[in-house]
Amino acid sequence: MRSNVQWKLCWENELQLSDHVELTDFFRRTYGPTGAFNAKPFEGSQSWAGARPELRAIAYDSSGVAAHMGLLRRFIKVDGVDLLVAELGLYGVRPDLEGLGIAHSIHVMLPTLQEFQVPFAFGTVRNQLRKHIERFGRHGLVTVMSGISVRSTLPHARIDLPPTRVEDPLVIVLPVSRPLSDWPAAKMIDRNGPEL
Repeated sequence: MRSNVQWKLCWENELQLSDHVELTDFFRRTYGPTGAFNAKPFEGSQSWAGARPELRAIAYDSSGVAAHMGLLRRFIKVDGVDLLVAELGLYGVRPDLEGLGIAHSIHVMLPTLQEFQVPFAFGTVRNQLRKHIERFGRHGLVTVMSGISVRSTLPHARIDLPPTRVEDPLVIVLPVSRPLSDWPAAKMIDRNGPEL
């Protein structure tokens, strides 16, 4: 079945309403089993949960969307140091294809990351995915870091919640045009926006 998966890179402004509806359904089905709250942002035709990606790697097969990863270039502050990154997020794989793996989507994105000439790709994942992401990190493509707080804004300003939240996720760093040794040591990363 994996040989029938075709990856496509799509700029956000190339997506049609039907693409967003199909992706929204994919995310509800993929994120829903991890908790109803995780699927909640994907209502109607909204195919993003926080920040909207600028580029998406989407895998398709005969059953529709098989996997997805979004990318958004942004400046983050790593212990107060401004750093340009390509944030990777909105990752999902249809449950029947879980062996497809995060590595496939990053490999599809890698030439684009190199064209962007960003020093690093960056992302965060829930601590519940530690075993999965560490297994992926063993192959040396990414480095997984813990013990770093990440501050993000909420996707929507609300009067009943503070405008930012601080979490302690796993931080993933992929060197692109600079070596990992150039990544600043950090205890706090400020996204200066909502997570992807």
